[in-house]
Amino acid sequence: MNRTTLSLIAGVAALAAVTGFAALDTSDAAGAGPAGAAARLPVERTTLVCPAPSSSEIADTSYTSFTPVTQGTGSEGKGRLRVAAEESGTGPGKGKGKGGAGKKDADPVLQPKAPGTPVTADTSGGDTPALIGTAEGRFAPGWTMQQTTEVAAGAGRGLLGVDCTAPDTEFWFPGASTASGRADYVHLTNPDDSAAVVDIELYGKDGAVKSAVGDGITVAPHSSEPILLSTLADATRDDLTVHVSVRSGRVGAAVQALDNKLGGDWLAAAADPADSLVLPGIPKDAASVRLIAFTPADADTDLKVKLASPSGLITPAGHESVHLKGGTTTAVDLGDITRGEAGSLVLTQSARSAPVVAALQVIRGKGDKQETAFIPAAGPTGTRATSADNSAKGSTLSLTAPTATAQVKVTASAGSEGGTAVSKTYTVKAGTTQDIAPPVPAGLKGTYALTVERLSGGPVYGARTLTATEEGVPGFTVQILPDDRGTVSVPRADEDVSVLQRP
Repeated sequence: MNRTTLSLIAGVAALAAVTGFAALDTSDAAGAGPAGAAARLPVERTTLVCPAPSSSEIADTSYTSFTPVTQGTGSEGKGRLRVAAEESGTGPGKGKGKGGAGKKDADPVLQPKAPGTPVTADTSGGDTPALIGTAEGRFAPGWTMQQTTEVAAGAGRGLLGVDCTAPDTEFWFPGASTASGRADYVHLTNPDDSAAVVDIELYGKDGAVKSAVGDGITVAPHSSEPILLSTLADATRDDLTVHVSVRSGRVGAAVQALDNKLGGDWLAAAADPADSLVLPGIPKDAASVRLIAFTPADADTDLKVKLASPSGLITPAGHESVHLKGGTTTAVDLGDITRGEAGSLVLTQSARSAPVVAALQVIRGKGDKQETAFIPAAGPTGTRATSADNSAKGSTLSLTAPTATAQVKVTASAGSEGGTAVSKTYTVKAGTTQDIAPPVPAGLKGTYALTVERLSGGPVYGARTLTATEEGVPGFTVQILPDDRGTVSVPRADEDVSVLQRP
């Protein structure tokens, strides 16, 4: 019998991540360091889902796909974005719905060309469906999709933007509402071959909201379903936290908030419950900022509120702390907290801490020319964060280093229709927020992407704001910049022939 040399890689070769997986390359990983030390390897497959952008017939939507150049990916790979089937109703789906039987075989809506260069696609009208995308090989690490919609009039008018999300099994959305004049939908998209079963829980100022229809929602394979939150609540409520949990399978989730007077935007999922949170990138001209926070713990807790300004951490007068009751949602109006300067909110707790999720509702403009956007609590930029769909004007990058000074490199990619990538290094001092007019590619044509890489120092949190004024309404949307999860940690392994020995 042949004695094939064995190595201890069985458990790590199939290492999975939410956005994809990284297979262990023994020629690169084995022998490159001490046994057991972790290697960072590029993910080999990434899945993203984009919710249906709008039901307005005058909506104009653009999609931008971008994969940053990542070393170690090889030369093979592909990416594609295809139409998802749609469920039939606005309430909980209990079956496959129309078109929910399987995957669409039509040509892709968008197909990346090469890492380092964005690709765009445009659509108009109110019947644009949700999209499901996959990227493999060199297109997978850090793959980012931005969906941006302009709606000139009607409920939710303004600029609505969202990063297409990776499927997962749990999401928190503080900042939703079922108040009069507001229509919020939670969009659930299932990218997989089997049905997903989802529970949706709502929490208001008095705790859990009674609902007989939020449990056991079935989302068919390769389909998407928007669910009107008011159909899950027993009464109207101004401030809610939405908890999406998946019993089986996985989904992508996002909340679309549409207001008759204040415009609208997408509310992306907040960072996982934690005892300290950072909400980066409050626009300097914000007319009103509202904090919505929730703790799933049984115990009460007090949040210490700090604003990371350009000059350092300050305590906003009259808002030194916020008391949260266990299991309830608390909302606090912070007014024009930034007072014309860049700012990020930093929330901490004392030694007796409880897990908390939070988001900000931000309003710009005056009178009937106001527009809304949301900023959820963010994770740090980590190794690298990526933001697509930037233009020469109308983009602002906001970076904050809440605990220690950090140095970051910001790279503007080539343009979607031409231009040469450029990079610039910035230093963000401890406790401050810095608004940056991002570098622009030389000879830019079309849109471009930004990547943020922390070079040294403490953790960095970031957000990107897009602005576009139409008919006097200051449209804007804010996307946070967490780590783009382009790499995964894979334990190294040494060959061990002793496994072949028998006593």
